[in-house]
Amino acid sequence: MARMPQTSTRQVRGPAHPRLCITDGTLEALKWVGLLLMAGDHINKYLLHEGNLALYALGRLVMPIFGFVLMYNLARPGAFASNMHIRVMQRLAVFALLATPASVYLMGWWPLNILFTLFVATLLVWLLERDGLANRLAAAAVFLVGGAIVEFWWPALLCCLGAWAFFRRPSVAGLALWALAVASLAVVNGNFAALFALPLVGGAAQVDVPLRRSRWVFYAFYPAHLSLLALARSAL
Repeated sequence: MARMPQTSTRQVRGPAHPRLCITDGTLEALKWVGLLLMAGDHINKYLLHEGNLALYALGRLVMPIFGFVLMYNLARPGAFASNMHIRVMQRLAVFALLATPASVYLMGWWPLNILFTLFVATLLVWLLERDGLANRLAAAAVFLVGGAIVEFWWPALLCCLGAWAFFRRPSVAGLALWALAVASLAVVNGNFAALFALPLVGGAAQVDVPLRRSRWVFYAFYPAHLSLLALARSAL
């Protein structure tokens, strides 16, 4: 008797569509929330000597918000194939360098500013997407070395990777690991305020904010506001 042809059960590797669906307008709104919280946090840090505890606590949401928005976009179907990761790294590198003079004046040479953090996180995802032992070893090296020199260090990279992994293959376990990664920022922050970013993200999935995307504003805002803060601090 002839054998029936076997159908392969192997799944094609690649990013799955995130089950946590957020509209582009709402993602843009989250970016603006992050930018405003960051500006308030930096005013508190560099001009008010961290005297406002509320601004400090709210500022702890910035890293997980930025990491979430970035990783959500990188986990979109077709993002890797369209070279989105490369384009994002190019933009982050340019504006991170533009922000360096002001960030060095305000923070010193180490750690490198948050745009470098997001650059390293994007590079890690790009290497992991490429698969293969060599790329995984390279990702491990980038994680170890990059985490030692960027703002918020290894916890920030874990926060981004946790979000990316969850969006690719959503599960309860994945959500728990993402939450643990966000909680690890307490090592840097001294509190667990960053965890409040998770219900904020969950709530964002329930609304549709009609806001137009302004891609370059996000990149330009960072060096621009740091430069203004540096000028203000030098004038005091």
